[in-house]
Amino acid sequence: MSDFDAIIVGSGCAGAIAAYELAQAGKSVLVVERGNYAGAKNMTGGRLYTHALKQVFPNFEDEAPLERRITHERISMMTPDSNFTIDFSSDDMLVSGQDSYSVLRGSLDGWLADKAEAAGADYIFGIPVEELVKDGNRVVGIKAGEDEMTADVVILCDGANSLLTKEAVGFERPRGSAMAVGVKQVIELPASVIEDRLLANEGEGAAWLFVGDATKGHVGGGFVYTNKESVSLGIVATISDLASADTPIYQMLEDMKAHPAIAPLIKGGKVVEHSGHMVPEGGRDMMPPLVGDGVILAGESAMMCVNLGYMVRGMDYAIAAGMHAGRSAVAALDAGDTSAAGLGGYVKALEESFVLKDLEQFKRFPHFMESTTRIFNEYPAFVRNAMNTLFIVDGTPVAPLKKSMMPHVKNIGIINLLKDVWKGMKAL
Repeated sequence: MSDFDAIIVGSGCAGAIAAYELAQAGKSVLVVERGNYAGAKNMTGGRLYTHALKQVFPNFEDEAPLERRITHERISMMTPDSNFTIDFSSDDMLVSGQDSYSVLRGSLDGWLADKAEAAGADYIFGIPVEELVKDGNRVVGIKAGEDEMTADVVILCDGANSLLTKEAVGFERPRGSAMAVGVKQVIELPASVIEDRLLANEGEGAAWLFVGDATKGHVGGGFVYTNKESVSLGIVATISDLASADTPIYQMLEDMKAHPAIAPLIKGGKVVEHSGHMVPEGGRDMMPPLVGDGVILAGESAMMCVNLGYMVRGMDYAIAAGMHAGRSAVAALDAGDTSAAGLGGYVKALEESFVLKDLEQFKRFPHFMESTTRIFNEYPAFVRNAMNTLFIVDGTPVAPLKKSMMPHVKNIGIINLLKDVWKGMKAL
């Protein structure tokens, strides 16, 4: 007889949602979270696409701790002495189920944990789980501290740097080119200042991504998300590429904050949080097996994250995976079969949902980013030079546009430009 129907390791988006689904179905659930509270170890900063959460909590907008509704999409190509930004807004971004919000994970994860507890899940905080209990190849529980607890199914949601996935399903640590390291600061500013500086209405904000000088030309980028009374600002860079960087990532962050495109936004702000985190960026090809005998993997433990340069997603995948993990675990428990085959409904549900369809669609993109380094150095410089040609007026006669632009194109090479465009289109 097991101590619990299900034990969940980690109370991020995936873990808390899985616990909620199991508890709602009347199952005995224990969640073990290594942080002192839900969200203590999560530094995602932080955009939530609402469609997945709406499937679990249809009226979440009425009570969830949301920051600002994202009404501006900004993408910048940055060099040390320039910044080219596209600012896009659309009424379609306001449609329920198509909208998104900035969030602070300390607050959001706490709210999700409260929902799971209210549904009947038990929680233990402040204890890391470093080992699984196994019966042969079957996972039958966990060891937390000096305690051993058993369950019919264990759901691993303990993050990108999981200590348990190798033991659970034989997943080897990913290569450095498939993982990134992120550093983030939360900078406190008055709400009215944020709105004035972003040209946004009250309660609205921006998701702003940077490529180029933010990472000193290395693979990765910068981000800014506007919260109610703060901005989340950070850098994410591929670990393998950072090894050859002359500038450490913490200095990249400080240099980005001092860049003329960023400094006016955060002027007068106070840093109230500084954190770091590993981020999976290898896509579908780096994912581990999602089930084993007695075990399910969800969220970042299953490497469910995608960075497309113009868009970063992970939370909506984790929420959907948590929902399907919880519901599939309930079905397996009811059927009395929590073997890998009995838990296979989880994999099938993900295959039929946007989660694995998206990750399959974009599985070639990480290699495209890794192999097309011109995106991070030559193209931002090309855009700067082209914009200077268009907008600088110094009294010299203006040459035909075709003639004035051609030297900038030749610096990259027309063939290289066409090849990169074609590769990018194939990867997407």
